Amino acid sequence: MAKREVAARYRGSFIGVAWSFVNPVLLLLVYTFVFSVVFKARWGETRFGTLDDSSFAVMIFAGMIVHALFSECFIRSPVLVTGNANFVKRVVFPLEALSWVAVGSAAFHAGISLLVLLAGQLLLIGHIPVTAFLVPLVYLPLIFLTLGFSWFFAASGVYFRDLSQVSGFISTVLLFLSPVFYPLSSIPESYRWLFYLNPLTFVIESSRELLIFGQVPSLPEAGLYYAVSLIVAWLGFAWFQKTRSGFADVL
Repeated sequence: MAKREVAARYRGSFIGVAWSFVNPVLLLLVYTFVFSVVFKARWGETRFGTLDDSSFAVMIFAGMIVHALFSECFIRSPVLVTGNANFVKRVVFPLEALSWVAVGSAAFHAGISLLVLLAGQLLLIGHIPVTAFLVPLVYLPLIFLTLGFSWFFAASGVYFRDLSQVSGFISTVLLFLSPVFYPLSSIPESYRWLFYLNPLTFVIESSRELLIFGQVPSLPEAGLYYAVSLIVAWLGFAWFQKTRSGFADVL
């Protein structure tokens, strides 16, 4: 179903699935031109040293991939069940699989974007650290976390239709409250703990460490994030299973 969903998104277009590669390439080119040429922005000091101008677009794109993976599923989650009412009322279907389908489609596009990022990094920075191959291990707990939120909001969206209007706003807020367009070090120390509560912050920072700085993230922090993501996934699935008996009546 995830494969069919990806194919359906590009069906009828001239280059088909190739758009999944072209879109992130165009985004990377736009980020590079706007931030490096127009704004002449610099990332500044990091705990691993100072970055040059060419690294700014790569840093932003690395953060955008993480946010896009989460937000694509999060925005769709309130209508996953209501948008597939036939599966609820007419056939015996494992409704929890709908979240897996959404995550699978988002993960496909994130994988393509990651390949574009590596190619762009090779052109702009000139090298790719060996640690870049560990990035999937950082994305894995994000998958579990995203599934947990998706199950929770998919079930709640059946009973509270306003969630479909709120999810887009929450996704935008998460974008600007995540260290996507700015380094975490630029946040005042007294407010930085709020950003660590953001579920995307650890993955964004860790993916940059692996992709750009060639550093392995803190193992205790990674272990804690894995544990929290599994708990969130379990709670979201439990809520979905507890409330699914009323789906047919509501729909």
